Amino acid sequence: MKKWLAIAISSSILSGCSSFPWQNESEAVDVAVQTIPEVPVASPVDEDSETKQETISEVAEVELTPQQEADLWLRIKRQLTFEAPEVPRLVSQRNWYLNNPTYMERVAKRAQPFMYLIVDEIERRNMPLELALLPIVESAFDPFAYSHGRAAGVWQFIPGTARHYGLEINWWYDGRRDVYAAPHAALDYLDALQKRFDGDWLHALAAYNSGEGRVANAIRKNKRAGKPTDFWSLDLPRETRAYVPKLLALADILKNYDDYAQHWLPIDNKPYLAIVEAQSQIDLAKAAEMAELDLDTLHHYNSAYNRWATDPIGPHRLLLPIEHAEKLQAWLTTADNKDLVQWTRHKVKSGESLLVIAKQYHTTAKAIQQANNISGHIIRAGDHLLVPVATRDLDDYSLSADQRLVTKQSQSRGAYKVEHEVVRGDTLWDISREYNVNLRKLASWNGMAPTDPLRPGRKLVVWLPQSEKPSGVVRSLNYKVRSGDSLARIASRFNVTINDIEKWNQISRSNYLQPGQQLKLYVDVTRLNTQS
Repeated sequence: MKKWLAIAISSSILSGCSSFPWQNESEAVDVAVQTIPEVPVASPVDEDSETKQETISEVAEVELTPQQEADLWLRIKRQLTFEAPEVPRLVSQRNWYLNNPTYMERVAKRAQPFMYLIVDEIERRNMPLELALLPIVESAFDPFAYSHGRAAGVWQFIPGTARHYGLEINWWYDGRRDVYAAPHAALDYLDALQKRFDGDWLHALAAYNSGEGRVANAIRKNKRAGKPTDFWSLDLPRETRAYVPKLLALADILKNYDDYAQHWLPIDNKPYLAIVEAQSQIDLAKAAEMAELDLDTLHHYNSAYNRWATDPIGPHRLLLPIEHAEKLQAWLTTADNKDLVQWTRHKVKSGESLLVIAKQYHTTAKAIQQANNISGHIIRAGDHLLVPVATRDLDDYSLSADQRLVTKQSQSRGAYKVEHEVVRGDTLWDISREYNVNLRKLASWNGMAPTDPLRPGRKLVVWLPQSEKPSGVVRSLNYKVRSGDSLARIASRFNVTINDIEKWNQISRSNYLQPGQQLKLYVDVTRLNTQS
């Protein structure tokens, strides 16, 4: 269905319309004047008054381009090209979306700040506009989404693929959550995939979800068996078999949303965020203050930053609503780099290292080296170092990695919470078995994926049901076997069972213990038997 704009409208009506994607009324009038075709007006001598009235009231119509639509969803809708076959896998996904309209409203609200940037880049590359809907399938447009497969961000990159396509991941910054850089990397990846699969976008999308090797193997398997090799005929993982239909279902609903009576929360077809580049590391709280924007809101739009500031070595890019970006840019024009973060002067004590000092001030050794022009790690007692520090309490940076973890671990998931301190050799699998909890749930409670490595000293929370009330405070520890020790003696001392020790350490009571041997134990520290 074509979209038309009546140009010959009275100026009073035009000035009262706020939905046109122009900047102001005068610009709208200029465009109208430039696009109205010349309409010949007959001489009043040659026609009667009725004919004259018909000529004067004639309205010239000009077709809007997709880019001129007032609603960004309509801009996307008019450029959708993928077919949506009426197959059960697609129909079931479409029915789910149609039966859950509030879900789409939530997604549209999340997408609103970012969608214009995505659509603009897809059009610039002349790629299918269906790809703009992919973040709905991947993450529901949650920039902090983290999956069980270690995928993060709106576009759900895993670490290896992210780095391959130029997204840095470190203590300060995770490019997978960069709402500006990640779409560029995702489109680079998708373009490479469609070329890998000879322009077949359904194969490319399936590969984006499950890996190109798996899709290529499925195609080869069908070829050898003389079967069709289209997406619908391939033997792919269950998740992937649903993944592509989800995208096609969304595109089909949008393309035919009048028929489906589906309401899509409107998004203005105009830029919402603007980019501001600082020249050096900048405290997010300082940026928010100067932009006159709430800190949480600024951090939400810049979700790639793990800590209280941008990475000392960059990027220092910030995305802000346009009016706030202008205020921040004005301040940066006159500010000195030393004004972008707060500094403290630290006198080095005997035995201190850069790592120790960095941990104390919640920064990194590299940041201290950069600030003090130090190339090595050698520092001497009595030296003075300038250290960048946060301008506000770290608790105020509620969307930093540390504070998000605190919030996640504090969410009640059971009747009782047990804190487990990780020791060397611990795995999430071992800990889940020890407490008899689901591995994926344990990982989720702690903002992790099941395959994430554990660092000694990390604190994990374990939620137990009412039926497994903990008798005290359970801790994990390493016990060094002494001369004369036996499993029975160790079990008695730590109030555990021999079976437990065997299970935790994958040993048998038929094996002799050796002095110096390390055993892993999980003990209730409130019920320790301190007598040997």
